[in-house]
Amino acid sequence: MFDFAVFGSLFLTLFVIMDPPGITPIFLALTSGRASKVQRRMAWQAVCVAFGVIAVFGICGQQILDYLHVSVPALMIAGGLLLLLIALDLLTGKTDEPKQTKDVNVALVPLGMPLLAGPGAIVSVILAVQKADGFGGQLSVWSAIIAMHVVLWITMRYSLVIIRVIKDGGVVLVTRLAGMMLSAIAVQQIINGVLQVVHA
Repeated sequence: MFDFAVFGSLFLTLFVIMDPPGITPIFLALTSGRASKVQRRMAWQAVCVAFGVIAVFGICGQQILDYLHVSVPALMIAGGLLLLLIALDLLTGKTDEPKQTKDVNVALVPLGMPLLAGPGAIVSVILAVQKADGFGGQLSVWSAIIAMHVVLWITMRYSLVIIRVIKDGGVVLVTRLAGMMLSAIAVQQIINGVLQVVHA
């Protein structure tokens, strides 16, 4: 039987971690300079990549981590460092260069992973799948995961309207703001990983 409590709990957890409103300025900054059609495709690709990563870890995440001898804190620190490098690029304006803007598919990295399918989301899904009882519990967990990704797609897909309103000057401002936000997220992720190592 479908468990609405499990669905609601995991959906809210993923909503806080994946943060659809917060991803909007980062998405706009990383995809600026591309045609609207390309931006829409990248929104779809980012959600598909994130769902693929989450699904793989949901099905056999613990086995993957055990096989590679990778701890959850190590995953968090590595993801944080990757995000920090991207944040520094946004802050210094390196993403404004044509080569960076046009040739790199940011839908895969960093949008799909580790921004959307980051260590926090991966760990939450692994734990939720392990705790889910029977078919109803599993159905509730996977329904929450799918619903969250639908929300992410809608948020990014329709955030493109903002670009038409704020023009180039606004995009530069959003890029710097996104870089600052992303750097804070990255540092916090690294701190969380280090704290887990210290308290282990």
